[in-house]
Amino acid sequence: LKSGIDILVGTPGRIKDHVQNSKLELSSVKHVVLDEVDHMLDMGFAEQVEEILGFAYKKGSENNPQTLLFSATCPRWVYDVAKKYMKDEYEQIDLIGKKTQRTATTVEHLAIQCRSSQRAGVLGDIIQVYSGSHGRTIVFCETKREASELAMSASLKQDAQSLHGDIPQQQREVTLKGFRNGVFEVLIATNVAARGLDIPEVDLVIQCSPPK
Repeated sequence: LKSGIDILVGTPGRIKDHVQNSKLELSSVKHVVLDEVDHMLDMGFAEQVEEILGFAYKKGSENNPQTLLFSATCPRWVYDVAKKYMKDEYEQIDLIGKKTQRTATTVEHLAIQCRSSQRAGVLGDIIQVYSGSHGRTIVFCETKREASELAMSASLKQDAQSLHGDIPQQQREVTLKGFRNGVFEVLIATNVAARGLDIPEVDLVIQCSPPK
């Protein structure tokens, strides 16, 4: 950072730390990109993002940075908040259109009702039927505890490992690499794995409860 850089990629908290410690100077920034903007401007991050942008933007200035916002989902409120940082004549590029509920035609959707006490057994059967012994499956759970318990359940006939926020980053990377390379067939995860992961050839995705 001291010797000067062209591009900085960072999380809001870490960037804010560097700015506050006078290790990062943002007044000459030319472009600002917010990825996953609905999350970045949501309650948890909004304050930090706003504080950071305050160092680069001057109200009414013609020299403010070009602002680029990316997201797979853009609720109305995102645009309302974004107007604070966009010029009046900002351009909106929509690659989805009105078909917001559209899903891939090659994917089949099933809903299965079962008691929570029976879930592990039902999961084992579903994975066996729809994914077989060698297919890849991702199971999403609400809680870390649930993910860990399911991964150790004897009802699953395939090798399974869990992925959640309590697992150190280094171990998460080892787990994901193992899943990609077919070392084990079932990944049981919380929403830590819901965005930004590219894992090829997954035969089956199971939501243990309707996603919030």
